[in-house]
Amino acid sequence: MPNALITGITGQDGSYLAELLLEKGYRVFGMVRRASTFNDSRIKHLLGRIELIDADLLDQLSLIQALRQSQATEVYNLAAMSFVATSFQQPVATGEYTALSVARMLEAIRLAGAPIRFYQASTSEMFGKVQTVPQNEQTPFYPRSPYGVAKLYGHWITTNFRESYDLFACSGILFNHESPRRGVEFVTRKISLAVARIALGLQEKLALGNLEAKRDWGFAGDYVEAMWLMLQQKRPQDYVIATGETHSVREFAQAAFAAAGISDWEHYVEINPQYLRPAEVDHLIGDASRARRELGWAPRVSFVELVRMMVESDLAAVRREQQILATDHAADAQRQAAPSLSDRGTPV
Repeated sequence: MPNALITGITGQDGSYLAELLLEKGYRVFGMVRRASTFNDSRIKHLLGRIELIDADLLDQLSLIQALRQSQATEVYNLAAMSFVATSFQQPVATGEYTALSVARMLEAIRLAGAPIRFYQASTSEMFGKVQTVPQNEQTPFYPRSPYGVAKLYGHWITTNFRESYDLFACSGILFNHESPRRGVEFVTRKISLAVARIALGLQEKLALGNLEAKRDWGFAGDYVEAMWLMLQQKRPQDYVIATGETHSVREFAQAAFAAAGISDWEHYVEINPQYLRPAEVDHLIGDASRARRELGWAPRVSFVELVRMMVESDLAAVRREQQILATDHAADAQRQAAPSLSDRGTPV
């Protein structure tokens, strides 16, 4: 049974990857940072099947200990400060968690002296102000956010360790990938949740920024399979993982409202300059030809299916919340209506 260590296991990608590896017979360890509260919502159904290790990306010794404890033969480094908008507000913290943490993990693997295969989660945000369309493994990088810059450091330090120390280390340059497990701070999940609430009469408007920004959106469950495939190859290489289709935020919103049965979607959308980036990435579309050819990988879930999946999941979640609230209100009303002992008089 191979052992795998996943950083960022509580995130969207980490939870899907853990499911995949368990299905393939792995013993799965997840690295988590100790805090006063622990968000296990995405992996709650996996607790008992995965093993969690307390460690911190900023603490070199804890990473070394995590490798020793897990005896991992594969390490998937998915953890990062991954919200682009926040990276503008916290550029230094983004550099610590998203850039330097990669060097710390690679150094821990080098010092371990064991045949550990390493996967680094790179991103299409490194292309930023795109130099060619579509983007592939040879496209020059031009990041347009502190997040993209930090990811670029992680990408190149992975290449450097691979070439300097003969490590099996590779990067997946993943384009946008979404799912019902996406955080609500990301525009796709913000849209799907707002559409669900609007459809159920709980919200009136959806505030967005740049409707014309275009992305290559795929399903996270498809993309984690590519991560695993990269570490099964004879030699390490970097791969672009993408659908090869581009859609605007406008198209995503339109498809989401359509999935909820709402045709006049523009009536519910308003533009708020607050959500515009200081430097926008306008047109990302990936060329995953190498991954298709060498990994045998291809996306299975279409853009429309992905949007529908997210909206239906949020509709179900909001309905459950409504039912719970209705049950609680009914219980409160029943308690208030019940006569107290003083109302009943003194028994004879």
